[in-house]
Amino acid sequence: MAVNGMGPIALDIGLRGAAAALFLTTTIVLLLRARPPDQIKLLGAAMAAGGAAYAIATAPLVPKASQLWTLPLLTTNPLIFWLWARAAFDDEFEVRRRHGALWLAMAGIGLSVSLTWTTSPAFAGFAARALAVAALVLSFAAAVQTVRTWSADLVAGRRRLRLAVLILSVLFIVAITGTDLVLVSVARYGIPGSLFSAIGLLALGALAAGSLFLPPTGPTAVTAVLADRAVSAAPRANNGRDGIPPALLRRLDHLMTVERIHRQEGITIGTLAARLDLPDYRLRQVINEGLGYRNFNAFLNRYRLDEAKAALADASQRDVPVLTIALDAGFQSIGPFNRAFKADTGLTPTEFRQNACALVQDKDRPDFGQPDREFG
Repeated sequence: MAVNGMGPIALDIGLRGAAAALFLTTTIVLLLRARPPDQIKLLGAAMAAGGAAYAIATAPLVPKASQLWTLPLLTTNPLIFWLWARAAFDDEFEVRRRHGALWLAMAGIGLSVSLTWTTSPAFAGFAARALAVAALVLSFAAAVQTVRTWSADLVAGRRRLRLAVLILSVLFIVAITGTDLVLVSVARYGIPGSLFSAIGLLALGALAAGSLFLPPTGPTAVTAVLADRAVSAAPRANNGRDGIPPALLRRLDHLMTVERIHRQEGITIGTLAARLDLPDYRLRQVINEGLGYRNFNAFLNRYRLDEAKAALADASQRDVPVLTIALDAGFQSIGPFNRAFKADTGLTPTEFRQNACALVQDKDRPDFGQPDREFG
C-alpha cells in the first residue's frame, strides 16, 4: 500500500518540479528582455515567479510551516494575474498606487491567516474564504475584460493569446479556488497538493515557457503581447508598406474623413468592413499594420477627437454645448469623451476651448505680433 500511495505523490512532485523550472525560466527570460522595463513584462515575470512559488509551496511532503510563511505572497497571485491581463489586453491600462494598496491588503490578510491559524481558527477560516472569494472575483473580472475588449483588438497575435492563455488560466484559477472555497480549513490553505493541480501548473508553465521561443505571430506567442508594448500605438504613415495597397488606405481614409462614418452610432469593425467589401480579419490587418493602431476604438476616437477639437476651436461654435459637440463627433456620452479628450490633449474640453478662444482674441488684437515699443 505504501508503494502504491507513494506513486501518485512522486508523480505530483515531479510534475511540480518541472512546472517550477519552466516558470523560473520564463521569469528569467522576461526580466532579461525587460529593457527598458515594461509593465507587461514585469507583471508577466511576477506571475511566472508566483507560479513557481505556488508549485513548490503546495507540493506534497512540503512542511506546512513553509506554506504558512509563503501564504501572504501566494494569495496575491490572482491579483497579479488580473493586473497582467488588464495590461496585456488594454493598451490604456496603467498600474497605479491603488493596485499596490490592494496587493498589500491581500498580502496582509494572507499574513493574518498564517499568524492566527492556531490561535483563532474561526478567524483564519473566514479570512481564507475571503481570499478565495477575492480570487474568484479577480478571475471573473479578467475574463470579462478579455471578452469585452476582444472584438476591438486589432493585433492578431494578441487575439489568439486571449484564448491560448487567459481562458486556460481563468479556468484553472476558478477550479482550484472553488475547491478552496468549499474545503478550506485551518490546517490547509490555498490549493491542496493534488495531482490535478500539478498537471494544471505544468500546462501553464509549458505554455508560458514554450511561447518565449515562438515568433510573435505564433498562435500562443506570449511575446506577441509582451513585445507589442514596445511598439508605439501612435498612427504611422504607410505608403504601401507591409503589403497594404495604397488604394485601400485611400478608400478607408475617404470613409473616415469625407463620409465621417465614425459618427455612426454603434459602428463596429464588421460594419466598416462591409462598407469596404472586406472580411473582418483583412480590415483589422489594414488598420493595425497599415496605420499603426492596435485597437479599433482608438482608431475611431482619433477621428472623433480631431473633429471635436476643430469644433471647440471654432469661434462660430463658441456657444454650442460640449455635450452636443461630443455627440456630433460620434461619442455616445460625455464621460468617455472627457476621458479620451483629457488623455489626448492633457486638457478638459472646456479648457481647450478657452485656450483656443484666447489665442483667437490675441490674434485679433491690432498690435499682435508687433514688437514692443518704448515710450519715453
